[in-house]
Amino acid sequence: MQQRTVFFVSDSTGITAEAVGHLLAHFPDVTFRQFRYPFIDSIQKVEGVVQRIEQAKEEDNARPIIVMTLVTPEFRTLLKSTDALCLDMFGAFIDPLSAELDMPPSLGVGITHGVLGNSYHERMDAINFSLGHDDGQTNSGLEEAQVILIGVSRCGKTPTSLYLAMQFGVKAANYPLIPEDFERMTLPAVLDKYPEKLYGLTIDPERLHSVRSERRPDSFYASIENCREEVRLAESLMERAGVTWIDSTSRSIEELATTILQKIRTTGQN
Repeated sequence: MQQRTVFFVSDSTGITAEAVGHLLAHFPDVTFRQFRYPFIDSIQKVEGVVQRIEQAKEEDNARPIIVMTLVTPEFRTLLKSTDALCLDMFGAFIDPLSAELDMPPSLGVGITHGVLGNSYHERMDAINFSLGHDDGQTNSGLEEAQVILIGVSRCGKTPTSLYLAMQFGVKAANYPLIPEDFERMTLPAVLDKYPEKLYGLTIDPERLHSVRSERRPDSFYASIENCREEVRLAESLMERAGVTWIDSTSRSIEELATTILQKIRTTGQN
């Protein structure tokens, strides 16, 4: 199997560069060694990365791959001088936009984190909100929620809520559906005020059994029979309440979040 080394180089966190790196999954027959170099803010640091790139070329006997999000032209030029495939995100997108708009781009480091329209403080507020409203911890301030996720325990509500908060500044609360709800076959009464904010998650019972068994092995809570029954009742309850739901079994957090964002935008929630 072919081995190639990939370097993610950024003058900020490197999140944007690593997001592009997800495209490597389209080449399953290649083994990719990955190295991350965030906060590259001096020529000395760039030179250190160049040395490591040259070493990787000798080790692999193949050109390394560089994915970079660097603002400083001098840094970009130095990396491009190496014998590597250089994927320059700034050059590929910002330079053509600058030419088209006939204006110079802002060269602030980390500026891309505001592109989605959510400031750092908005995202921090959303994260704090989601943490405080995880698993139905409190009903206080629930009117501020932009989305309320419901579903059985361990179906993915918490990570999805936090991803929505961290990436998009969405205030997401989540409530577990529990045996008491199934006995009544009604949603928790506090949610009756917010039908337009509700979105459900479900999961394959076999997968739920596996996840719960890691947390509480050999318990009734994790038993396959209980998992099947809870999923069946939860889906029946959500259907009865008119709540749209999505299966989280084989979907990534990114896919779940995108689907939920579409609902928020469609219903006019911001």
